[in-house]
Amino acid sequence: MGNLNIAVLGAKDFAGAVGKKGTVTDMTFYDHKSGTDSFTLIEPSKYPEKLSSLFYSVAMSEFAILVVDKIDSFLGETIVMTDSLGIDKGWIVLRNYIQPEQLKPILAGTCLENYEIKEEDPIKMREELIAMAKAEGRQPGDGTCGSCPVDSHFNVKGVGTVVLGSVIDGWFRKHDKMTVFPLGREVTLKSIQKHDIDADDGVKGDHVGLALRGIESDDLDRGFVVTTDPSVKMSRRIEGKVSLVKYWPSPLKEGMVLHIGHWMQMVPCRVASVDDGADFRSASVVFELESDIIHRPGDAATIMYLEGGKLRVAGSVTLS
Repeated sequence: MGNLNIAVLGAKDFAGAVGKKGTVTDMTFYDHKSGTDSFTLIEPSKYPEKLSSLFYSVAMSEFAILVVDKIDSFLGETIVMTDSLGIDKGWIVLRNYIQPEQLKPILAGTCLENYEIKEEDPIKMREELIAMAKAEGRQPGDGTCGSCPVDSHFNVKGVGTVVLGSVIDGWFRKHDKMTVFPLGREVTLKSIQKHDIDADDGVKGDHVGLALRGIESDDLDRGFVVTTDPSVKMSRRIEGKVSLVKYWPSPLKEGMVLHIGHWMQMVPCRVASVDDGADFRSASVVFELESDIIHRPGDAATIMYLEGGKLRVAGSVTLS
């Protein structure tokens, strides 16, 4: 049994030709299942108006399909976001007579420069994506304790509280005791569904629905994390070296209001102090966050500046 989460970027008419439309929020999900294997297409349906729509879509994914119908600042920002989140496997679909040579300078030095150029053939793509999902073949026991950031949540009559999200790491089983962050509340995992079919486990990469006992839907919010991993923690203050993208034009300044993105969280923060040293792109920075951010030690987080104009993706920082 394998599943692949795929960010579909650059066009709002592509994913519907490959998968079946499902949940719609600021992201639109499209699914396809063949036997025990499946893939989930995630479209940032509120981008470019909402940068968070793009961030969440890419952050949930392991593979990307970039549809290029024009070369503009939004394409550039999409490439920078995808590169900053390290999605190094993907396809590029060219439209409107755009040639690969036109993209080469934009992709140079990013993890997208090795993406495969593909013809726009939805049937063939569907077959190839299912084959890739099958090859993933992840089974319970791959990795360690698992975590699932909450994308959406609701109450189902006769079932109770259900959360939707993608297993970001490790695995867990039905009936496991789990902790909901930031509440620190223990819950029981009553049942698991994948593509509306009951399952015994959730494995890294699965898009799942989790029925939880011990919490109400009204207690939850997007960005909460349901986990069996004892290393998961919360931080309100971040200190470390930043890695600003090569296109970022100027140093971070004390007092700047930014957002730190991790999993399904975008937390406002203020730059408390900056030591640029020899290179402002790798400055030592202290961030004070408006609320706790949930993470594992050593996770990378994305720095975003919503007032940044044509480029709102600044870089990354490691969460200690």
